[in-house]
Amino acid sequence: MLSPVVKEYARRQRFEYKQLLSLIKKYDRIAIFRHIKPDYDALGSQYGLSTFIKDNFPNKEVKCFGDNHVTFTPRLFPESDRENDSWFDKPFLSIVVDVGDEPRIADPRFAKGSYIVKIDHHPCKKDIANLSFLDTSLSAAAEYVASILLSFKKYKISKECASYLYIGIVGDSGRFMYSSTSKHTFAIAEALLDCDIKISDIYLNMYEKKLDDLKVTAYILNNFSVSPHGVAYYVIPEDLQTKLNITSERVKENVNLFSNIEGVNAWCSFAEDNNPKDYCWRISIRSKKKDISGVAQKWEGGGHAQASGAKIKSLDDLPSFIKDLDDLFA
Repeated sequence: MLSPVVKEYARRQRFEYKQLLSLIKKYDRIAIFRHIKPDYDALGSQYGLSTFIKDNFPNKEVKCFGDNHVTFTPRLFPESDRENDSWFDKPFLSIVVDVGDEPRIADPRFAKGSYIVKIDHHPCKKDIANLSFLDTSLSAAAEYVASILLSFKKYKISKECASYLYIGIVGDSGRFMYSSTSKHTFAIAEALLDCDIKISDIYLNMYEKKLDDLKVTAYILNNFSVSPHGVAYYVIPEDLQTKLNITSERVKENVNLFSNIEGVNAWCSFAEDNNPKDYCWRISIRSKKKDISGVAQKWEGGGHAQASGAKIKSLDDLPSFIKDLDDLFA
């Protein structure tokens, strides 16, 4: 039985929820998209939704598009689908999850959809969908997707579907520790637990590391810096990534080493991303209390109050970036 909190949230949007269900029923071909460089929430919401549709509408063709993750795929999630442009020439329903703005959508062919739906929890500068579900107060896009699917009472949510959604929620809520975690978040998690998921297995698969990963942790603990007002950060250039046997996407995996340190108010990682199309240093930012999303937006990024991302073109910009964060706590 669903919690009154979940029921009330769904009640306020029952018309939009029914619209989405009607669209899923209408289209025989459905494509689900998410953001570049996917995280737990992007993949969890994408594969949670696709699994639900496949389980309940087995005759439909459902595809998931975007780049694979360097470690989550195939350990936690299936590999993304690959189709040539001709696949998108026929009518299909396009669903975009966990993306604030169009430039971050991993595959631009989402725009070829006959009808576009977006489900998200990021601030949005420009709406690109015919039907949008947006709530920036939610901890994760997977929380929103789960709320929608749980409201479809006549349809089943399998253990596999629930596991994907739970992973997305755990990942973006910081294991239920970020300020975006609410009664609704816990109520959704409880409902997913009723689908017989095994959270001990989920956490092990999400966070188990290899012995070699200790070398990365050791390097960070011996080479981090802290600003005058408590901004901790570490920098890992490309040559060091090679030496430590990690990719630029994995540099941020240790960022929360500083989350419970007295005197540290915000913390971030700098990873050199030698992508010829967009060379930059990618920054993952976290905060205990202050809203750091404004600083992220200033530096070509964005996100949430306590968890955001940004980028700089050169390490020459690092002092200015750190000063902007530092000033929040002066």
